[in-house]
Amino acid sequence: MTAPLLVVEDLEAGYGAITALRGVGLDVHAGEIVTLIGSNGAGKSTLLRTISGLVRPRCGRIVFAGEEIGGARPDRIVRLGVCHVPEGRRIFANLSVHENLQMGAYVRRNEESKTLERVLALFPRLRERLRQAGGTLSGGEQQMLAIGRALMARPRLLLLDEPSLGLAPRLVEQIFDIVRAINAEGTTVVLVEQNAQQALRIASRAYVLETGSLVLQGAAAELAADPRVRRAYLGEES
Repeated sequence: MTAPLLVVEDLEAGYGAITALRGVGLDVHAGEIVTLIGSNGAGKSTLLRTISGLVRPRCGRIVFAGEEIGGARPDRIVRLGVCHVPEGRRIFANLSVHENLQMGAYVRRNEESKTLERVLALFPRLRERLRQAGGTLSGGEQQMLAIGRALMARPRLLLLDEPSLGLAPRLVEQIFDIVRAINAEGTTVVLVEQNAQQALRIASRAYVLETGSLVLQGAAAELAADPRVRRAYLGEES
C-alpha cells in the first residue's frame, strides 16, 4: 500500500492553559474522504486548525506528502497543497464573488483562469453572481463561495469544517453532493461535520473524537452500524 498523504502522530494542541487535543493520531490516503465526528468541544475544529497551521502543536508530528508541516506557517502549508475551509465561511463580505475567488488563487496565479472555470462549473450559482458582494449572498451561496475560494488554490487536501452548518435540508444535500464531486475529481477531503449521518454516508473512513482524544476509528459503514455511534451521534435510542 502507498504511504498516506497525511499522517498525524501523537498530536497535542490547545489554547493557553486549555488542552484541546491529547495524543491524537490518524492517517489519510490520497483519494479518500475521511470524516471526523464528535460532539461540540471534542477537538475536531482544533485538529483542522492545527493541520492548516492556525494553531501550533505542542508536541507530536504532522506529515503531509512526506514533509513535516507541524508548526509551519499557514501560507507555506497552502503552497504545499493543503487548504482549509473554516466553520463560519469567513468570506470577504465587501469583496465581489469574483474578487473572493481571486483571493484564493494567490498561490496559483498562472492557473487562475483555468481553475476559475472549474470552480464555476461546480458552482453555477456563483457564475450568476460574480459581480455581487459576497456579504449579500445567501448562507448556502456563501458556503459555496468559501469552498470555491479554497479550490482556487488547487489543493491536494481539502479540510472542510462544518460545511452544512445552518443550511436548509435541500442545500445540505447539495453541499454533500458537491463534496463528493470534488473528491471524484481527485481532491482528498477531511470533513468535520455535525451531520454525522450524511458524513458517514459519503466518507470511506471515519474517526470519532471525545474530549480531545480519538476513541473510535474504522470504515465509515462500520462506524455507522456501531451501536455506540448510532446512540451518541445518529439520534437512536439504546
